[in-house]
Amino acid sequence: MNSSDRRNLRRTTTAEPVWLHYYSYQGKFYTILAIKYDMQEEVLLTISNRIKEIRLAKKITAERLAKNAKVSKGLISQIENNRTVPSLPVLINILQALEVDLNDFFKNISFERESRKTVELKKPNEYKTFQKEHVKGFLYHRIFTRSILDNAVDFVLLELKEGARRKKKIVTESFEFNYMLKGKLECEVGDETYFFSEGESMFFDSRIEHNLANVGEGDAVMLIVYFFIKPDMK
Repeated sequence: MNSSDRRNLRRTTTAEPVWLHYYSYQGKFYTILAIKYDMQEEVLLTISNRIKEIRLAKKITAERLAKNAKVSKGLISQIENNRTVPSLPVLINILQALEVDLNDFFKNISFERESRKTVELKKPNEYKTFQKEHVKGFLYHRIFTRSILDNAVDFVLLELKEGARRKKKIVTESFEFNYMLKGKLECEVGDETYFFSEGESMFFDSRIEHNLANVGEGDAVMLIVYFFIKPDMK
């Protein structure tokens, strides 16, 4: 798909306008809503999860998908694990590499922004458990995902089983706030190592390679707030 196939024709009538893009691909016209950071962030997470589900269902490795989509394997991993949001051209390349009809992919994904309550209360049984990475003993529970002043913010509870540790450092396209609710953790950020326990907190640029391990007795629980980075802020 060439850039000449893309034309901004009109704006939608949603609360906060976004561009509709029309594409000509293999003799068909497709309509797709461009991803912007003011879009409801649950939609972005749904897109990332759906990419992963389709790839696994088709038994395509992340390495093969990255090669066919002309992106890095690391970027595919970050997108699938909700560590970054794909740009529109990258998303289109990934869907083409998966040989997915664009209209089918976006079917049943609502782009309408839900009205937000002034105060929203959630009970623990309403938290959504999800897999952010393939690491034994790391259990993620999403509390809220919101767009605040055009920036994606993800509020997550991370439970680390006793002895849980990543095998290698990771990066996330965000700034990160951590607050220890229970236990003791070791956090490596770059070349530095930090230890923090219940009641302590830390804030750092998680675009720097970092790692996490439960070094205390018993399970540990930590509140994480991800402040995702816009492309023009990198």
